[in-house]
Amino acid sequence: MDKWPCCGKISGLVSGLTFMLVLLSAQPGDAYDPVDPNGNLTIKWDIISWTPDGYVAVVRLVNYQQYRHIESPGWTLGWTWAKKEVIWSMVGAQATEQGDCSRYTGNIPHCCKKDPSIVDLLAGVPYNQQVTNCCRGGVIASRGQDPARALAAFQVSVGSAGTTNTTVRLPKNFTLKIPGPGYTCGPAKKVQPSQFLSADGRRHTQALMTWNVTCIYSQFVAQRTPSCCVSFSSFYNDTIVPCPVCSCGCQDNINQLGNCVEKDSPYLKNVRAITPAHNNAPLVQCTSHMCPIRIHWHVKTNYKEYWRVKITITNFNYRMNYTDWNIVAQHPNFNNLSQIFSFNYKSLNPYESLNDTALFWGIKFYNDMLMHAGSMGNVQSELLLKKDKETFSFKQGWAFPRRVYFNGDDCVLPPPDAYPTLPNDSPLKKGRCFGLMIIIMVLATTSQLLFL
Repeated sequence: MDKWPCCGKISGLVSGLTFMLVLLSAQPGDAYDPVDPNGNLTIKWDIISWTPDGYVAVVRLVNYQQYRHIESPGWTLGWTWAKKEVIWSMVGAQATEQGDCSRYTGNIPHCCKKDPSIVDLLAGVPYNQQVTNCCRGGVIASRGQDPARALAAFQVSVGSAGTTNTTVRLPKNFTLKIPGPGYTCGPAKKVQPSQFLSADGRRHTQALMTWNVTCIYSQFVAQRTPSCCVSFSSFYNDTIVPCPVCSCGCQDNINQLGNCVEKDSPYLKNVRAITPAHNNAPLVQCTSHMCPIRIHWHVKTNYKEYWRVKITITNFNYRMNYTDWNIVAQHPNFNNLSQIFSFNYKSLNPYESLNDTALFWGIKFYNDMLMHAGSMGNVQSELLLKKDKETFSFKQGWAFPRRVYFNGDDCVLPPPDAYPTLPNDSPLKKGRCFGLMIIIMVLATTSQLLFL
């Protein structure tokens, strides 16, 4: 018997507290994603012409992230002017507030705030208010899903008396909201001027001056609790391993306006009516895990040379339709992925020597939108993987993914000791043993009869 039975519990508590202290001591900008080590969102500020009292700039948001995108209601870009600049006009975007422009008696600027907030225009605005890659409602695709739509742009005319190529100063304290926090932007760095290709593809022009601002995403900054979890099951075990309890938080008051609601609760319609769907706070169906998204990985079938997996994504959020959703999974057998049904697929190779990371997303106009919890919100697909005899195994949880992301957020996986385990003896093996015993008994009986 252990002399100090509480030591193990205390040790576990100390380890947990140490982990929390490491998280709390980490800087918001110190966000490193091992699956997408070079991913970031870069703001490019290109001065393309000088004006009598300032300059005209093209501002671009370029998403270099393989699987993290910006959904509706879209991005909000902010900064602080270095001097007393104003925005005379904008094309392809607008400032959310005009600010105090009372000192102007003639032409009134578009925005006079020291710290403007800029948003994208919606689709369908007049052509003379558009620039290339604008007017998508703030939605920016991930580079892995749709490179052509992985950027946004607008044009701004800046007024600042006496500004020249030697006195111009770029804004500082850039912020990027989506619409909440998550991105931390570094200082602006002057780089080689950008080049632009004309519409006919026959002429290159060059910006007069260019600065880059790099913004890095941190899930810890975006939200203090996870937003998705993973459950497991398999054909060789009747046990369904659920998402860990309280993966994304624990239940509040399920009968009042809390953080969840029962699917058959009479309060559901009232709650959805009081808080519109565009509110960023999720309203989830009450579950043991309390996650807006659950991803279920089921090892479905075992063939002689292949094995099959079924993936089901379920939306428990009553306030959110996930448009252009995606999931990323890591598994050592993805280098032998033979066929996929109902999803798009792209191999991600963050490290050249490994091909174990896959990006999946919906097919356009078929299942690219994951509907909210009140509308049968789920999508599913199956994967067919070829067996590698040197590595393939159903033992010790090998058939289950090592890491899963949904829309760029790391999902909570069950603990390894809870994974479905193989039975000690398979029914086929038992049947063969029983048949062999019958044959031996028959032969023994026959031999005895022969010697009588």
